[in-house]
Amino acid sequence: MATLVTSVDDIPEDGSYLFTVEAADGETEEVILVRLEDGVSAWKNFCQHETDQRLDLGEGVARRDDQIICPKHGSAFDVGSGYCGNGPAAGSTLEEVDVTVRHGQVYLTDDDLEFSHEGGSDEDDTPGSSSHLRF
Repeated sequence: MATLVTSVDDIPEDGSYLFTVEAADGETEEVILVRLEDGVSAWKNFCQHETDQRLDLGEGVARRDDQIICPKHGSAFDVGSGYCGNGPAAGSTLEEVDVTVRHGQVYLTDDDLEFSHEGGSDEDDTPGSSSHLRF
């Protein structure tokens, strides 16, 4: 079943749109939407190098050109494929979440996840970044 998440217009061109989903086991996970030249991609909100490191800390991802930058170690993930070509996460790929765009609206179409709410999870135990990287 497709669930409306947001409008493409609500996704910042150089950042991300953060929302929370619930898995079948009841666990919540964060997902980021990023704009592409020809659509939208959706990724689970964590770096492949350290899975407790969020890419979007609540203010959008850091982006450089067509890459999402991990705020802790600087690994750069392609916004379209999720593949990382450098840094500690080199050779890994972000975990994709299935979404569909219809008439300018983004729908969650991943059978394993249910839309919970806009924004991040309510958990306060997620570690922040100690990095001083800014883009």
